[in-house]
Amino acid sequence: MAEIKAFKGMRYTSAAGDLNTVVCPPYDIISDKQREQYIVNNPHNVIRLELPKGGDERYKEAGETLKSWLDGGILACDEKDSIYVYEMQFSANGKRKSLKGFVSLVKLEEFSKGIVLPHEETLSKAKADRFSLMSETFCNFSQIYSLYMDEDGSVYSLVDGCSKGAPDMEVKDPDGTVHRMWCVSDEDIISKITAAFADKKLYIADGHHRYETALNFRNSLIEQGKDIPGSGYISMMLVNMENDGLVVFPTHRIVKGMNDLSGEKLIEECKRYFDVAQAPNEIRMQAALNSGYDRGETIFALYLGAGKCYILTLKDKTAVKELIPDKSDAYCGLDVSVLHTLILERILGIDKENMAAQKNLTYTRSREEAFEAVDMEGEDCAFILNPTKVTEIRDVALASEKMPQKSTYFYPKLITGLVMNKFSD
Repeated sequence: MAEIKAFKGMRYTSAAGDLNTVVCPPYDIISDKQREQYIVNNPHNVIRLELPKGGDERYKEAGETLKSWLDGGILACDEKDSIYVYEMQFSANGKRKSLKGFVSLVKLEEFSKGIVLPHEETLSKAKADRFSLMSETFCNFSQIYSLYMDEDGSVYSLVDGCSKGAPDMEVKDPDGTVHRMWCVSDEDIISKITAAFADKKLYIADGHHRYETALNFRNSLIEQGKDIPGSGYISMMLVNMENDGLVVFPTHRIVKGMNDLSGEKLIEECKRYFDVAQAPNEIRMQAALNSGYDRGETIFALYLGAGKCYILTLKDKTAVKELIPDKSDAYCGLDVSVLHTLILERILGIDKENMAAQKNLTYTRSREEAFEAVDMEGEDCAFILNPTKVTEIRDVALASEKMPQKSTYFYPKLITGLVMNKFSD
């Protein structure tokens, strides 16, 4: 099954300055203004490598910058093959939590082999950008975030045992999340962890674009007859699926540009499939969503503006399966699949191509932002969802299917810059 191995991680040296000033959040959630500020704070910030800006030469410039930092001792690769135990301590839903896993290399496998499994659709534009960057840098600057089954906790026990002393690296991000990392080069421990994955599948939680890009890049090198050391592997953060610290936030949907969409008509159309109840305010709306989530109901909210909140509870759990019988029960049972199939596609006529292009549909993790889009920006309506369960993600992946785009938002995001994988000299 999954083949993992230790590697000589590329890390910042003391010459780079304060470690807090050289790391950054994932590139795809950073605005241009934030990017500029990171570079002002420290010109050696990893954002210059992970998110180069400018014209067609920006990727080449990233490669040249990487080389100069290695030559100048700003970055250096560890002398011993290691795995890197990674812990995040953070607050979510009013509770303080801890999530611990480890970073290693994972052999790239085609999805068809059923060893590394995706769960979401991806967009080609993002993959083209990452391909160009990889072609110039031959590096993974950030990790794919993946999950694995560890029912007896044996792997976690090994990982946890490696992080009893002081961490080798520690930073705190703008959200208040503390990121700690321990470098583990003990060959016996590495051997035990590596052997434990011989019968495991990996489920991509975050980083589908980067994984698919790495596959395409490896295949491109093979087609060109080029043998690039390490190009058959990718850097991953691996977390056991039973971890109490796993947090998944929902991604809400905002409907726009529907030309005179009638809220009253939409409510009536929804009654074909849902029990509809008006919630007097946002607090009661969220309480109803939480209660339905705990009961295992398919439930979400519709916001029409001016404080008008409605709770939609699916009447017939077979409704989606009847419309898309080729899809698995796991896929058809997802809240987001129900919303997309019954309301967005069937009632509103927003097809999958439209959704992918975000012509009449946009996404946000913030409930307040969704409400504001309707109240202040004049968008048509918003659908407020519950988070997808980790077990649902696993079951859809096992069925060799992909959830609609933006179905999950794993929190917190991995920090970029603690350890990187330079897979070619």
